[in-house]
Amino acid sequence: MQRVLLITGASSGIGAATARAAAREGYKLVLAARSRERLEGLCQELGPENVQSVAMDVTDMGAQRAMVEQALERFGRLDAVFANAGRGGSPGGFSGADHEAWREMILTNVYGVGLTVQATLPALRKTRGHVLLTGSAAGRATIPGSMYGATKWAVTGLGYNLREELRGSGIRVTLIEPGMVDTPFFDEAPEHALEARDIAAAVLYALGQPDHVDVNEILVRPTPPLAED
Repeated sequence: MQRVLLITGASSGIGAATARAAAREGYKLVLAARSRERLEGLCQELGPENVQSVAMDVTDMGAQRAMVEQALERFGRLDAVFANAGRGGSPGGFSGADHEAWREMILTNVYGVGLTVQATLPALRKTRGHVLLTGSAAGRATIPGSMYGATKWAVTGLGYNLREELRGSGIRVTLIEPGMVDTPFFDEAPEHALEARDIAAAVLYALGQPDHVDVNEILVRPTPPLAED
């Protein structure tokens, strides 16, 4: 039996890399993102017979529920959900950042994750499935003026609190916490950064554990550059 994995924020970066890695492991995939064009290209790359693409906004509960309905209609089950959709911050700190950009980021990074969890839990309860959340190393550290970091602290709390709610249900909850990753999240490729496929490997590691093993958190940081002699 092929397991079914749903990924939000799947059209690029960590989401797309995870989709490719999961496809190689034989998963059937439900890929959700805002960009229909990029999703359809990824779907064709991975084989449309095993992929359901859904263009949607994670801050819309109606769209979230429709996504789950499409997944169940296509594949009949849902075994794992990777709530990965997110937005980056804007410069200026709390003193001077664009407060309108805050709104979209907070809604996507926190509210959208909550909606994904709520929409998918009924299906996951039936399979005793797995919830994975894209947190961040920024959700474990103090970063001056970072509203983005604050949203990832919220995702960390969401993961911990969800795990307690689901205790005894058989559903596992894993926080994936990347450090700096070279993805379209950034305008320029950061130096000494992880690659999206590194985070995908962490996701597949957590998914691949036997049912009695619950990997609570995976914190992944780039190896520091070698010191000069």
